[in-house]
Amino acid sequence: MEYEAVIGLEIHVQMDTRTKMFCSCKVEFGAEPNTNVCPVCLGMPGSLPVINKRAVEFAIRAALALNCEVHTESVFARKNYFYPDLPKGYQISQYERPLATNGWVEIDLPDGGKKKVRIRRLHIEEDAGKTIHEGGKSYVDLNRAGTPLMEIVTEPDMRTPEEARIFLETLRNIMRYTGVSRADMEKGQLRCDINVSIRPKGSDKLGTRTEIKNVNSFRFVQKALEYEISRQIEIVKNGGEVVQETRTFDPATGKTYTMRRKEEAEDYRYFPDPDLIPLIVSEEWIEEIKRTMPELPHQRLERLKSQYGLGDYEAKILVQNKELGDFFEASVKEVGEPKMVANWLLNDLLGLLNDKQIPVEDSPVSPKNLAELVKLIKEGVISTKIGKEVIKEMVETGKSAVEIVEEKGLRQITDEKEIRRVVEEVLSRFPKEVERLKSGEEKLIGFFVGQVMKETRGKANPKLVNKIIRELLT
Repeated sequence: MEYEAVIGLEIHVQMDTRTKMFCSCKVEFGAEPNTNVCPVCLGMPGSLPVINKRAVEFAIRAALALNCEVHTESVFARKNYFYPDLPKGYQISQYERPLATNGWVEIDLPDGGKKKVRIRRLHIEEDAGKTIHEGGKSYVDLNRAGTPLMEIVTEPDMRTPEEARIFLETLRNIMRYTGVSRADMEKGQLRCDINVSIRPKGSDKLGTRTEIKNVNSFRFVQKALEYEISRQIEIVKNGGEVVQETRTFDPATGKTYTMRRKEEAEDYRYFPDPDLIPLIVSEEWIEEIKRTMPELPHQRLERLKSQYGLGDYEAKILVQNKELGDFFEASVKEVGEPKMVANWLLNDLLGLLNDKQIPVEDSPVSPKNLAELVKLIKEGVISTKIGKEVIKEMVETGKSAVEIVEEKGLRQITDEKEIRRVVEEVLSRFPKEVERLKSGEEKLIGFFVGQVMKETRGKANPKLVNKIIRELLT
């Protein structure tokens, strides 16, 4: 029997606010432990939460970008559980009445098709602190406690690990484009819980699901699902039953392991938070946020193709990373030549940055400097071959293209007399090849151009070299 997976995701997105969800403590990654805390986020008796308006605005913006229905009234609830990094003994979240429901995200499938993944709900909550296990001891850092989060819950619409990874990548991109979150998984700004079950292919009945908690990279999401789906299929094929439970993924082994029995909603004893009145947002405010929505990835994709004449492939790569698209547009603004800029950015600069594991936003080559390099090549000051050497040095040193070209004397030779002298010298060294070329072996033109370029250390203008070779041989 053939089985298929049924996959749903619960994604926690940390909002990029300056202060916490219910108090004025700073949100600051990497601060000294337990320094950004106050009586409210520590849950001291008598302290009262106050809602962060900016966080609500960000959540509405994200909900609109995910095609959700935003409700004018939602309710904060207490989610009760006990853990060292949860100082109040409960988390302020939303349960029965979330901020937004019934959305969808369209993803591009590997076969070129598209698929809509439905969003069941988007609600606002606060983050817990962080427990650090080190040297046989455990430490609690409460700096993160109270950080504003959105929890985005999908319907179980995904069928393969690859679809789940693509959905997460698409979601992260939308969060970055809207400006609501940097969604940096390494900093815990986007975390994912996976719900997965299996069923016979063609069946519409759901199997027993397991939850894999806190997977923190796209690759690990795909790996965790590949293992867990195989594990469940093996259990069922051997006559066993999948147990509903919470599991964890170990990247070192590539396997999932049991953590605890799966909690149900009643285990959390949800009830409306008595310290917070219902959250009311006006239709006028929602409309205002709609009007000021930034450009989203699918809108930018179409604009890059129509405005700059880029192909679908180039445009898709530029759109997948907001910072990369921003870099491209800033460079084009300096020099024009969108296709040349895209070529040098995607085929040369990006590869060099990836080798050094430098994100494009931290590139030692600025958009202006890339534009300068493109201009030097376009105007014939340097050849494409020299350009490739120059961009490598730009990444290594942070110097501009003009500085490197002047320091190393790399300007292209465009003096016809000088090129003619080198061409004559090269032709005299290869009389047999000259005769073969005269006899019609056109491919030898490339050989002679290569020899001239070698003699001039790549500085001769290739078009002039080609022209002079043909003149001399005819």
